[in-house]
Order: sequence, then C-alpha cells, then structure tokens
Amino acid sequence: MAVLGKIRNRSLLLICIIGFALFAFIAEELFRSCESTRNEASQRVGEVLGEKLSVQDFNIIVDEYTTAMKVMQQRDDFSADELSQIRDMAWQNYVSQKVLENECKTLGLTVTDKELQTTLSEGTHPMLSQTPFVNQQTGRFDVNLLKEFLSNFKKVQGTNPQMAEQMKPVYDYWQFIEKTLRNQLLQQKYQVLLGGCMLSNSISEKALFEAENNEATIQLASFSYSSLNDKDVKVEDADLKAKYDELKDGFRRYQETRNIQYVDVQVMPSSADINALNKEMAGYKADLEGGKDAAEVVRKSGSLVTYNGLAKLKSAYPADIAALIDSLAVGSTSANKENKRDNTMNVVKLIGKVQLPDSVTFRAIQIADADAAVAQKKADSVVTALNGGADFETLAKKYGQPGTEQTITSAQYQSTPSVDQDTKAYLEALLKGTEGEVNNLKLSAGHLVIKVVAKKAFKDMYDVAVVKKPIQFSKETNTKEFNKFSEYVAKSKSLDDLKKNAKQYEYEVKPLNDIVTTVHNVANVHSTSEVLKWIFDKDTSVGDVSKLYECGDNGDHFMVVVLDKINEEGYASLDDANVKNFIKSLALNDKKAAKLMEKASKCKSVADAEKAGAKVSEVKQITFASPAFITETGSPEPALSGAVTATAKGKMGKSAVKGNAGVYVFQVTDKTAVSNKMDSKAMAQKLQQKALMSAQGFMQELMLKADIKDNRYIFF
Repeated sequence: MAVLGKIRNRSLLLICIIGFALFAFIAEELFRSCESTRNEASQRVGEVLGEKLSVQDFNIIVDEYTTAMKVMQQRDDFSADELSQIRDMAWQNYVSQKVLENECKTLGLTVTDKELQTTLSEGTHPMLSQTPFVNQQTGRFDVNLLKEFLSNFKKVQGTNPQMAEQMKPVYDYWQFIEKTLRNQLLQQKYQVLLGGCMLSNSISEKALFEAENNEATIQLASFSYSSLNDKDVKVEDADLKAKYDELKDGFRRYQETRNIQYVDVQVMPSSADINALNKEMAGYKADLEGGKDAAEVVRKSGSLVTYNGLAKLKSAYPADIAALIDSLAVGSTSANKENKRDNTMNVVKLIGKVQLPDSVTFRAIQIADADAAVAQKKADSVVTALNGGADFETLAKKYGQPGTEQTITSAQYQSTPSVDQDTKAYLEALLKGTEGEVNNLKLSAGHLVIKVVAKKAFKDMYDVAVVKKPIQFSKETNTKEFNKFSEYVAKSKSLDDLKKNAKQYEYEVKPLNDIVTTVHNVANVHSTSEVLKWIFDKDTSVGDVSKLYECGDNGDHFMVVVLDKINEEGYASLDDANVKNFIKSLALNDKKAAKLMEKASKCKSVADAEKAGAKVSEVKQITFASPAFITETGSPEPALSGAVTATAKGKMGKSAVKGNAGVYVFQVTDKTAVSNKMDSKAMAQKLQQKALMSAQGFMQELMLKADIKDNRYIFF
C-alpha cells in the first residue's frame, strides 16, 4: 500500500516521464523517416508523371544504350561528349516512353507478343536491318538466324562459358532492340489512331487544289520598312506593352534559366614548352629511323594513335596521318609535322603495305583440355575429319559449339589499341589463309580449328607506326597562369571588381544568358559540371561570385562565374532586355507600317506608288499555298499571297497590304491554272499529311503536361 501511495503522489511526474519517452520514440522514427526521404530524394535523377527515377536505375538504362552503341558502331569506348549524347538519348527516350505508355494505357493500346513475332517474321522494320541477323544473300533481316543465335546462346551458357561471354554483347544488344522495337510499334499504333482522326472532305480538297494550282503574276510596288529612319519613328511604352500582350505566349519559359557573367582563361603552351616537345619528337624520329621496335617506341611516347602491329585501311588512321602516308615510301619516316587542327606534333613511319581482304567469312571450333597432348590429338582428329569431308557444323556440335559461318571485317579489329599474340595469330590465319583450307591454330588456351570460307574486297592496307603528341603546356606554365588568375579572383569580390580588375590582368568579363540545366558545358568549356551545379544551387544568390574552377580538357581552363539573374519558369517579362529589344523592333515596324500605309492608301495605281518612292517589280507564280518571297524587302509575305488570290485579273488590290518587311501596292496582270484536272485522292493524301505534320507536336504537348523534373546535371 505504501508503494501505491508513493506512485499516486508522484503520478504527474510519472506521466511526464512516460509521455517524454513516447515523444522521443515517435520523434526518432520521424527523424529516420525524414532522413530516408532526404536520402531517396538526393539520389533522384528525375521524375515523369509522378514516377521517380533513381540515378542507379538511370545508369542501368544508360548502360543498355552504351552497350547497344558499341555493337552498332563496333567500338569499345566513347568520348565524354559522346557519353553525354548517349545519356541525353537515354533520358529523352525514357521520358517519351513513359508519357506514351501513360497515354496508351488510357486508350487501351498495347503491343502483343504475337504482333511482335509477326513483325520479326516479316523482317521489314528498318530497325531490324541494324542487327547482326541480316541474311547476306538477301540483305534482309532473317528471323531464323535470330532463333538460331538465341538457341546457341542458351546452350553455350551451360557448356561453354567462354563462348557465352563472347556472345553476350550481341545478346544484350538484341534485348535492347526488342524492347525498343516494341516501343516503336506502340508509338506507330498511337500515331495511326491519331491520324485516323484527321479526315478531309471534297470542299477542303478543292480549296487545296486551287491554292496550289492557281498562279498569279503581279506588278508590285514595295514600301520597305527600312526606307524609314528609326529615329523618325517614336515608340511609346504603351506601344511596347500592347505588342508584348499580343505576343506574350511566345515568351513562355517552360523551365527556369539563369544568366551569368564569367571570366574564362585557357592555358596555352609557352615557346619553351613547344621547343621541348620538338626536341622530344626528334628523339622518336631517330628511334624509328634507327630500326627500334615500333610498338615499343609508340608505347613509350604515349602517342594518341596506338600501334597493334596490324595492317589497316588508310581510312582507319586520322585524316592528317592518312595524307602523310601517301607521301612516304615503305620503310621511310616523315619529318616532325604540326597539325593545327588537332593541336599535335606528328612523326610517321610506313613499315609495310599489303593487299588484304576487308571481309573474311570462316568457321571455327575451339578445343581445350587440361592435358595439352590430349588437346593436340583432338584438334588433329578434327582437322583430319574435316579434310576427309566431314560436315563442319555436325562436328562442331560434338564440342558444344554452333560451327556456323562467321564474318569478320577490318572495322572490327583495326581500331583495337593492342592485340596479344593469340589474337594476332588468329587474325593473320584468317587474313592470310587460303579459302577452303583447314588450319589447326595452337593458342595459349588450347587449339582453334579454322576453315576460311570466303575472302572478299581485297584492299591496300598499311602497317604504320604513328607518334602523335598533343602540344601541351608544362606544369610550370600552368602554375604561372594559375597564380595570376588566383590573384585576380582574390582581388575581385563582386561583379564590379571583376570588371574593374579585368583590364589590368588582360582578361574579359563575358555575359551568358538563359543557361539551362540540360547543357553539358558552360560557355562551351569541357568539364564544367561543377560550375553548372553552382549556378543552379539553391543557395547561390544573384550577385554571388563563385570560387576559382579548374576545368576544360586536362585542366587547361580556369573560370570564375557571377550569377547575374534568375529567370523563373513562366512568362519572360518585358523587363528582360532580349524580350524588350525584340518587341521594340516589331513595334517599330508597326509604327513604320502605319506611316507607309497612309502614304500607300493615296496611291490609285502602281505608277502612283512608284512616284511616291516605292520600288516596282514584277512577281510571278504567286499562289495561296505558299508565301510570296519579295526580293526588294528580302522577306516572305503570306499576307500578300492572300490578298493577290482574292483579287481578279486586271484589278488593283482593294487596299495596301501590311507585310512582315514592308507595305505593298499591287495590280494583278495575269492569272493561270497549272492544271484543270483535280486528283481528289492525291489532294486527300496531301491534306492528311499536312494534318499529321501539324499534329507531330503532340508528344511535345504531352511532355509539357507530364510534370517532368530533370536533375541529371547534379550527377553528370
């Protein structure tokens, strides 16, 4: 009882303790939830129709595109700019796919497996011609080749992992093609449905025929706006506002942009740097002329053009090197030559020139065994069997391989930076082997039995060692320029300071307007992603000066940036200098038009207009379907085409015409019909094509409504 009494006496304290404990528990869970949400948001690369895309998932999509591009272009790597383009392509296709899928889901449109298989069986879709499954005899996609490949890939996954690894890039490429093909078929369905909503009728067909077919010739008097001095025309603020309100929809921004002012300095090689490189290149030239191993000389030089010891087509070399090859005899070495286009020094040795096939078709069987003698015996027996007339594919299947014909082209190997001894022996066996001959090629990992089936397109190929070195600045030159720029930035705490100090340091402050987050380079300077992040950072305010950024290729640029203006999403105001200048030019033309219209309205003939100062000319083949181009004012004039169509032969226009670049008075001197027979079917097709062209912006309209958020600039 005593204990219960004590509890009663301290109940308020107990309640407070329990309440605090509960609050602490709830607060901890809330904190964890908020932290998790922040972490998720920090990894979000974008959002479409409320569906969030993480950077990890986006990278998977980009990897798919990159793999596909490698197979399509038969390349192993891409430049930074090319990777940016691939990411752009992946993002745009992802967004359009999500928007289209959402629209098609509402409409109930899908692409069934049966429809996809029908497309593959027909083999006529343009995308299929980009795959490796094209029949060499027909030049068309062959679904049987695809089925055979997929079947073989499935088999070798369990029996021959090495072969499966070699086949996987093509398999992944096909998966990409199949997915893309399905999306394209869905888009075609949507477009067909949309096109079916656009019909023509006999009235519109007749109107189009007459618009295209009826031509007029006129005598034209042109009063150009440029004939009046801008100073003689007064434009009020009210005129600007009225014109802005008239054209306001054209100034809508669909995303936030920002204006900056910046200083960018590129570090250039000094004369001492260039002299040092010339001396280095002279050493490489002497080594090549002296007969030193070309591969070793090129490797040690760090040449931009690698040497793999294989003869290549001239087109495989850079254009400046290909031009040098023509001037060299076999065994000779060129003088050191500067190429200003790519900013390099070059020494070239032509080691050999041979004629080799550009394309080799062959069959192959890999044979391996832990016991080298057993492997040798197996390979010899395979060669004996093949020479005795055994079927290659039947024999290959005993070793878990397809044995089907394969084709290798020079494009597949000549860009390889280096090749090992096995690869070189393999390629030489193919290129120099005799058609129909079976060879047992001993490699470090076993044996490869090869039969050359066909060799095509023999071409001149060149074994060339190239030392191509960029003309670069030295560490000393870079340090000197960095110290100078650092001093300038340290003294400049504001935009006014940057401008004031620029002259002393021989720098220039430049403006750059309407930057968006989707650009890859600020001011066309590479490796400026950190600059872009700073420009769009929520904590960066107008007037802020950035830190010094080292950017460019290999750090050859220094940059400092000032955020000058934030242009919010929505309508650009009349206070924007670019908008105001554009509106002012149009308002100025309106004022000039009013003066010239007053003058032109008093002219009862073209001759009167000429006396009033107009330029007179004859204009032929005017139709309603296309705007007349007036040479005297240098502008197309749709309004004039409409007025001429409405005026009978021999008559003056009912009134002067206000155009884009002038005011016009005209008289119709002739009207003719190109044809008197209308093809209703052809006109209907044209009208539908015009309607479809007008509707091509449907995807853009859908995307504008999809609430797309693009944060890629934060990650790439």
